[in-house]
Amino acid sequence: MIRLYDYWRSSSAYRVRIGLNLLGLDYESVPVDLLAGEQASPANLARNPQGVVPTLDIDGLRLTQSLAILEYLNETRRAGWLPQDMAARARLRALAMAVAMEIQPVCNLRVARMVAETGGMAVADWMQHHITTGLQAVEALLDHPQTGPFAHGARMGLADICLLPQIYNARRWGVGLDAFARLRVLEAAAMALPEVKAAHPDALAPVA
Repeated sequence: MIRLYDYWRSSSAYRVRIGLNLLGLDYESVPVDLLAGEQASPANLARNPQGVVPTLDIDGLRLTQSLAILEYLNETRRAGWLPQDMAARARLRALAMAVAMEIQPVCNLRVARMVAETGGMAVADWMQHHITTGLQAVEALLDHPQTGPFAHGARMGLADICLLPQIYNARRWGVGLDAFARLRVLEAAAMALPEVKAAHPDALAPVA
């Protein structure tokens, strides 16, 4: 049994859901309610000492950190999310890291709330500023001969799996995407895939 400890709106968990769905892997989703503070519960800390999601139980292993999980899935399931050419692999890893290591940590809701509570920018203003500047850099990185509908040609890969949740977050926080033509093409291509659409937070939102 593959088990994903998940939160429907978590960007990191969203990435892993996309990966699992693209591979056609059946899994059990175990919700960890971040708004209720369940990430800090003893049970979640025992699974993931960082107190975050996702955690993936697979192949008798317990894996954390979405990029590490995706790399594991890519290597063990021969997903083909990275091209064989080493220069192209480095480029796509850089795009994935531009989101996972640059935009997301700054735009973590915990960070934004702390800024607001200490008299800095309002949460929405903080998110809009840092998401916009981050995506401006990503849009420039996508201005490359290897970019197609996806970051590398016509097939979804590691960079796209990371970029799509960040585009969702941009929309969530009211960031205008008119200036990001390449990202909008990527989003449309990804959302045309049923496996990707099924991983979207709107498909998993709790019923009020």
